[in-house]
Amino acid sequence: MAVLAQLRVATIRENTMRGLAHARAQGRVGGRPTVMTEERLLAAQAMRREGASFATIATALGVSRSTVSRALK
Repeated sequence: MAVLAQLRVATIRENTMRGLAHARAQGRVGGRPTVMTEERLLAAQAMRREGASFATIATALGVSRSTVSRALK
């Protein structure tokens, strides 16, 4: 039974990888879309150059502080 279970898991893994590769070939990308659009990123960069803190930028853009800091790295 254990061998059959391992075979089943291996088959599922293989099919998943094949499906992801097929989706990538068609131009689809998985994952959650980013909230930092190009406009928001440019605004955040401008505010940071003016000396604004990450928290201030996040409040102004309506995103979290960690999102701002990650985008500006």
